Amino acid sequence: MAGRNIPKTDTAAVQSRIRGTGYTPPKRQLLKWIGNKQRFAGFIANQFPEDFNRYIEPFLGSGALLATVGGANAYGSDTFPPLMQIWRALASRPSELKAWYADRWRLAQRLGKEKAYASLLASYNTSPNGADLVFLCRACYGGVVRFRQRDGHMSTPCGSHSPISPESFAVRVDEWHRRVRGAHFSRRDYWAAMQAAQARDLVYCDPPYSHSQAILYGAQDFRIEDLMTCIADCKERGVFVALSIDGKKKSGTLTSLAMPAGLFERELFVPSSPSMLKRFQMAGRSLEQEEVADRLLLTY
Repeated sequence: MAGRNIPKTDTAAVQSRIRGTGYTPPKRQLLKWIGNKQRFAGFIANQFPEDFNRYIEPFLGSGALLATVGGANAYGSDTFPPLMQIWRALASRPSELKAWYADRWRLAQRLGKEKAYASLLASYNTSPNGADLVFLCRACYGGVVRFRQRDGHMSTPCGSHSPISPESFAVRVDEWHRRVRGAHFSRRDYWAAMQAAQARDLVYCDPPYSHSQAILYGAQDFRIEDLMTCIADCKERGVFVALSIDGKKKSGTLTSLAMPAGLFERELFVPSSPSMLKRFQMAGRSLEQEEVADRLLLTY
């Protein structure tokens, strides 16, 4: 891949300019998910063009950006069937989504959290489904939903925390439902979703990062080179593309991930905190040297 040739934007100046204006993310996250952008969704969304047609998010995950941008003209997709079951229920059957969680929470009250978690994890791994996953992702250790490469089974143990109550979960569902009502969700790989984008549509890509690709349900068969080709094709068609990708880590050094020259018009860093995955991997050891800053790359 060609070397980087992207003008940088001063992050502090941008934050100052947008403070108190623009998009506001949901108050609380709905799903715990690796790479969740809940804390920084407002900052990222405020870098989007002021005027665009459809909003398209082809690596949906926790959906923090889609819920922040909202609107009936939004489209979210992912290749992971249980995840998309959750999103479709949120958009059109929120009461059913609440019942999925409440039923499993009550099971945890009857059997005890650890026993219920083990039972639900076995149920999920026997037949992957959104109803089990929505509880498991909120009850698992560190909020790290990870999958074994050899068989695709979810392997995260039970967390030490108490999962939120059905009443608290229902409040989150209501807020998120209002934000995504009318949006369209489907199981689709990123290439197909981005190929459907038209001029002046906005595509936000939040693909698996290099440190988490191996545990993310096959990571949509993700290769960064293929994504860059797809982004270039979108740009040529007049589609706006924003990309979140690995940035500064540890001592502040940059990852070796190079971008094609001329593809992106702007680059800025989104200050972040140690990821859920890193906290899981470090098992309580000091994270002082593990601060990260995601890169946000814009084709416009």
